Amino acid sequence: MASKKWTTADIPDMQGRTVVVTGASSGLGVPTTNELAKAGARVVLAVRNIAKGEEVARRAGGRTEVRQLELTDLASIHAFAAAWTGPLDVLINNAGIMMVPYGKTVDGFELQIGTNHLGHFALTNLLLPHITDRVVTLSSGLHRGGHVDVDDLNWERRKYDPSRAYADSKQANLLFTLELQRQLEAAASNVRAVSAHPGVASTNLGSHLSGFRGTMAQIGIRVIAQDPEHGALPTLYAATQDIPGNTYIGPDGLGQMRGAPVVTAPSRSSQDPDLAKRLWARSAELTGVGSPTLTRA
Repeated sequence: MASKKWTTADIPDMQGRTVVVTGASSGLGVPTTNELAKAGARVVLAVRNIAKGEEVARRAGGRTEVRQLELTDLASIHAFAAAWTGPLDVLINNAGIMMVPYGKTVDGFELQIGTNHLGHFALTNLLLPHITDRVVTLSSGLHRGGHVDVDDLNWERRKYDPSRAYADSKQANLLFTLELQRQLEAAASNVRAVSAHPGVASTNLGSHLSGFRGTMAQIGIRVIAQDPEHGALPTLYAATQDIPGNTYIGPDGLGQMRGAPVVTAPSRSSQDPDLAKRLWARSAELTGVGSPTLTRA
């Protein structure tokens, strides 16, 4: 007899818990916010566009609030973290961009590594003294094509390729989770670092794509993609279930493209502890944000 597949009905009571969701005003951030608020959590929507965030919060109901966060600007990240008071149970690093043309953040980082990895790296470390339960970072099945070059994170020496840069940033998400969990364990902290990926979900993440990439994206959305509500299930599972640190959650269907959330295995290269440590050191150097002093259990 097949075991029951996990759904939002399995989310535990979240009353009394506080969750921050980055990029909560669109895509997977919307159903993530909706379901956590429905379960009773206080959900803080960390968003670029306050008006869009307030509309999502209004529709979600429950205990929601909206705060400004621009992951492409370290000053905004510092301001968000400095304004935080009290405990934070769960940080969900959900925001991201995909396969965009070459560009730079306010601080001069390549846009994809800057938004998807470096922005969340800085935010997590600045908020970590407040976090009581876990950090959930969203990766992608495309991380398997990643080959993080620690010495050229910002694509200053290589010819820029949007697809490769995206894959690198998603591999970086998993390397970050690996090293963060190592540091948490070394400090005997109760906090855990986990990750998830949505499979193929119908969101606006690839709406800017054109040409061959755009055509393939549209075909994938029509034929394979699941809706955002199902795409958010791995995130919700990772954020609410009792799983070990450095667990990676993804869909259980063919090629992990769709389905119910289950524990899955990331690529071997994304679990290289030496590469993870080197990426951490370089990320700290670039952002000026190092590891905080962690509280022991």
